[in-house]
Formats: sequence, C-alpha cells, structure tokens
Amino acid sequence: MKKLRVGIIGGAGYTGGELVRIILQHDGVELAYVQSRSQAGKPLYSVHRDLISETEMKFTNDPALNRDPSLDVVFLAVPHGEAKTVVLEAGISARTSIIDLSNELRLEATCRVGEREFVYGLPELYRDRIKSARNIANPGCFATTIQLSLLPLAATGKLERATITGITGATGAGVALSPTSHFAFRDNNIQAYKTLSHQHMGEVGESLARAAGSKAKKPRLSFIPWRGDFTRGIFVSSLVDSNLSKAEATEMYRKFYAGHPFVSVVDEAVDLKSCVNTNHALIEIVQGTGDAAGQLAIHCVLDNLIKGASGQAVQNMNLMFGLPEKMGLRLKGSAF
Repeated sequence: MKKLRVGIIGGAGYTGGELVRIILQHDGVELAYVQSRSQAGKPLYSVHRDLISETEMKFTNDPALNRDPSLDVVFLAVPHGEAKTVVLEAGISARTSIIDLSNELRLEATCRVGEREFVYGLPELYRDRIKSARNIANPGCFATTIQLSLLPLAATGKLERATITGITGATGAGVALSPTSHFAFRDNNIQAYKTLSHQHMGEVGESLARAAGSKAKKPRLSFIPWRGDFTRGIFVSSLVDSNLSKAEATEMYRKFYAGHPFVSVVDEAVDLKSCVNTNHALIEIVQGTGDAAGQLAIHCVLDNLIKGASGQAVQNMNLMFGLPEKMGLRLKGSAF
C-alpha cells in the first residue's frame, strides 16, 4: 500500500504534538515535515519530550515544503485566527487536501476560502460528505462532546431544549500561557468561563438543526463550560425533557451510533480515565425520578486532544482516503 504523505503546520502545540504521535505509528502515513515558526531547526523531541528515541525529525519553517505536489494532506494546527491566512498564503498545492483544527472554517458562512470549501468533519453526522471531501474543518472539542450527546435526540425530533454543563482540562486552553492556565491558578481550582457565550455553540447549533431537518425547530441550548484542575479530557452533562425511559433512550442511542466505531453507549457511570489518551467517546444516559421525572441526563466523556481534535482529524483523513477508519487510532488509554 502506498503511504499518504502528510505535513503539519503548527506542530509545536498540544494538538500538533498529538498529530505527530499518531502519525508516526500510523501504518498508512509518511510524515513529510512538521512546521513551527518558533521552534524551526530544533528536534521535535525538544518540545514533545515523549518523542525522544521515536524520531530525529526537526521542526522546519521552509514554506517551499507546502508547495510539494506529492503531499496528500496538510494538517493546520495553527492558533485560532490564523487558518484563513495560512490557506491563502502558505502556497499549499491545489492537489493537497487540508484538514484544519482551528475554529475559523466550521460554519456554513465561513467554510469557503479562495477556491477551497471545507466540510465539517464530525464523522458521526457527516460521514458520507467527509468521504468525498477535499478539505475538512475539524470540530471543536466541546462541540464534539455536546453534539455526540444530543445528535440522536435531534435526529428523531425529540430535542427542543438542553441545559448543558461541561468541564475541560488545562490543555483545552492551548500551549500559550495565560493567567488562567498557570499551575498556581488551575491547581485545586475550577472556574466557569464564557458562560452562555462559548464559541463552539454556533457549530453545535448548525449540526443539530441539520440532524433534525424538518422534524423540529432549532433546539434551544444553554451551555456553561468550566475550567478543571486536570490536564486533559472533557466531561459534558446535558439535561433534557423527555418521556423516554433509560432503556428506550439507550436503545435509540445505540442504534444511532451503530457503525460508528469510536462512540460507545454504556450502562455504567462514565469517567474521564476510561477515554483519556484514546479516540473514544463514552455516553451514559440517566433517567430522572421523583421531582426529576420526565427528564434525561446525558453524560459524555472524551479526550479533548484526541477525539476532540487530533485523533478526529486523523479519523477524517482515514475516511477521506479510503483507509480503515480505526487505522492509527488503536490507542491505549490510561485507566489508572
């Protein structure tokens, strides 16, 4: 099998590092280069210390590498706000597909840059579109978790309103330091942020509306995200009004996600360690009783850097190029 040749632009951050780790052990891919303006000339392992003995490759900032027509895919792991500029100015060959991990190109109103159109890359909703796409806008981490929590309800016209809370690890803020990402702030601390105004809710609303089609009005969503005092992972809880029993809801969810290998609906309580360092998302459904009768709580957990970012990007690449969907993504979790 001829291997895909891929490059990474913005390889010094958390998502760039995860892309390198996954691609190096992916049997269908050859890593051609990893670009970083700030780290050019340094070994990858000088930044991503777990790559010691794994590769001697160095970061580059040579723009000529982007123009190589033999490249099959370029992953953009650049900071939010830079993707459009890179697409327009980096000189990426027209035959090379782009998978962007930032938030710029995810909405229908912003998915076109120059001659390129970006398809929203949530495989559990847009699998067929992804398979025929040339360019992908990878979903956000919170957006992925919320959508996986609510898509089966939306698709059956059973979602009118959801009240959502979610907590994310420190890596969700990116590698650049800020007052709320320092250890002194994060340790033994949690904080609500962007209450009712998180940037991922636009893409969530578009996907849920598309899933519902003509079955229902656009659902009303309220979301309060939290910063957690742990490194990685997302735990989202969504409260919805529903007359479904737990058994009925679980059966509906399992039917919806049949054939989607990275989403599992489980009967037991979910926890972060069950999915951290993997591309899996776990969903648990709880039926309300007593004063909470007529309500369902949907809990969903995943790794924000893998299923919420780099792993999902590789999953999309696999679908785009006809590779086995799980190729390169059989990752070992850390259960303890």
